[in-house]
This record gives sequence, C-alpha cells and structure tokens, in this order.
Amino acid sequence: MSLYRIVRPLVFSLPPEEAHRLTLALLRLAGGFAPLRGLLSRAFAPRQPGPAVEAFGLTFRNPLGLAAGYDKDGLAWRGLACLGFGHLELGTVTPRPQAGNPKPRVFRLAAEQAVINRMGFPGQGADFLARHLRGSRPDGLVLGVNIGKNRDTPLESAVDDYLTLLRIFAPLADYLAVNVSSPNTPGLRSLQTRPALEEVLAPLAVERRELEGKLGRRIPLLVKVSPDLSWGELDDAIGVILAAGIDGVIATNTTTERTGIHSPLAAESGGLSGAPLRERSTQIVRWIAAHTQGRLPVIASGGVMGARDVLEKLEAGACLVQMYTGLIFGGPGLVKQALEGLNFPPSSSASHDQEIQG
Repeated sequence: MSLYRIVRPLVFSLPPEEAHRLTLALLRLAGGFAPLRGLLSRAFAPRQPGPAVEAFGLTFRNPLGLAAGYDKDGLAWRGLACLGFGHLELGTVTPRPQAGNPKPRVFRLAAEQAVINRMGFPGQGADFLARHLRGSRPDGLVLGVNIGKNRDTPLESAVDDYLTLLRIFAPLADYLAVNVSSPNTPGLRSLQTRPALEEVLAPLAVERRELEGKLGRRIPLLVKVSPDLSWGELDDAIGVILAAGIDGVIATNTTTERTGIHSPLAAESGGLSGAPLRERSTQIVRWIAAHTQGRLPVIASGGVMGARDVLEKLEAGACLVQMYTGLIFGGPGLVKQALEGLNFPPSSSASHDQEIQG
C-alpha cells in the first residue's frame, strides 16, 4: 500500500480547495530547496526515462504532463517537476488578477473518482506568473502556459486579452494553450464557434509570427477544446484551427454533462473532471486524429487515472497525455506508476512532430 493511500483519508477530510492549497504549499516549499528537490526526484522518478516524444517542434522527455489548473500562479512548478512529468502546463492565467467565483467552488465526488469545479480562473494575474517563471529550469522539462480572458473583459474584446498574454509569455514558455473552453467563465465557450474562433486565432497567428522573428525561435500555439461540442461544432473548430496554422489541440476541458453521476453533488454547477470524462475525451481524441489524418497533434486530457488510461489516449491518436484529477485520487506517485505501467521498451521513442498543412 502506498503512503498516499494511508494519508488520503486525512487529505479528504479537508475541503477540496483547502487540501489543494496545502498540497501546493508543500510542493512549493520542496521545490525551493535543492536537497528537497533531490529527495522528491529520487522518490518519484520512474525507473527508466522516456519514451521521448517530438511534438510541436519540442522534445518531451516522456508523454505524460500536468494539465492546466493545478498550478495557476506558478507557485509550485519546481516541486511538481520532481514528480516525473515530461511537461507542466501552468495557468489558466488572465492578464489582470481576479478572485474567481465565490466559494465553495470545488466538490469532490469520491465514489465516481471525479471533481466538479467552478473556479472561474482565480489568480494573481500575468505579471505574477511571469515573475515565477524566470530563473533556472530543470533540464528537459517543457513548460506550457494556458491563457484565458478576464471575466470582465467583453467577449468582443477577448482577443486583446489573449494577445497581451501571448506577448508576455512567448519569451518565457515553451508553448501556449488558448483556453476558450472553460465552462466557468460566462460566455467563454461561445468563442469556439467558427466566426468567434476565427476572430481570436487569426490575430494570434499574426502576432505569433512577429514574435517568432524577434525571439528567433518557434512559439507553438495550441487550443483547448470542450468535450461538450457536437461533432459538427468540433468539425467547425478544427477547421478554423487548421486554417490558422495552430500547432495542436488539447482535448479536452471539463464537462457540464452529468450522465451516470449519482452523487447529490451532481447538481452543483461547474465543470466535471475525472474518471467519468475518460470515454468522451478519448472519443474526441480519436475523432480529431482520424479527421485530420494526423496533421494536428493532440494532447489528451480527461479521465486519466492511471497507466491504462494513458495508453488508451495514446492508442486513440494522442501524442501526449495530461493528468490532474487522477493525482487527487492516486497521489503524487501516480506519475511514476503510470509511466512504468506503459511497459515501453527502454530503447523505444515516439515521434509525432507533424507539420500543419491546413
């Protein structure tokens, strides 16, 4: 039995958001001191590295990453890096600080291995996260930043928020993910419609090219999509993403669907994550991979609770996989367990560096 299985009842005795805050504080403390980072790495590093993945012009030391939402302000990423992840996606960050939605706003559905959250992008804002990204970085770690609009920014001005964040984080992050799919910011998901998404992505693509010229390197841009899109809506969104020359898709965000959820907490508003999202997320990954014939690399996110789920996403056509809610139920050792459970030969590698031809 793992240590986390022993302490999990104590963790679950705390309100979910308080438990998360405490976990971040401990990881931040550990990440701030080299001896503690060494201890974490020795405890949680998988027995063999890799397999490495080439995607978006970047090299990922393994296919497993941390989804956005876990470390919104970049407080604990140096500690999180010691758990074995190949990449970390920080945020969602907004240009200006905001409080998010009123508490309570996170609900743990233990029987379903799921969480409902209606956080609403709380955070200290772009300047705060930018300060925490500066400085040294562990070798081989890929850092992404997930960007979103402020709640009080009108939808018709949303692109201005995304452009601001692109300019701030292009020099600091390895890739940027455009979040137009959270259910917890009013109206945000409407930005996934064809005309609205074109109005967001076209200026970002232009600005990205200019920044690449100034920085002298590629700046991968990804879009995170909702699991609640119809197939027609998804087809429209993918068409816009390809036409804009975006580098990849993250599939998926949380869902507002509650089918099969029997907990009384199912009535809480917000996005559902965890095991119940696994099947729908995998369906969308498979659909995107098939309909773009591999031209649009996909990061799978949704219902990743262990090695079997990671393998399922990769077999569906994902090049990389992210987890978040799985850590709540499986603990920090889940990354190591999942990577070792994939049973890749030591010499294997995966290459998914696809050029966009849309």
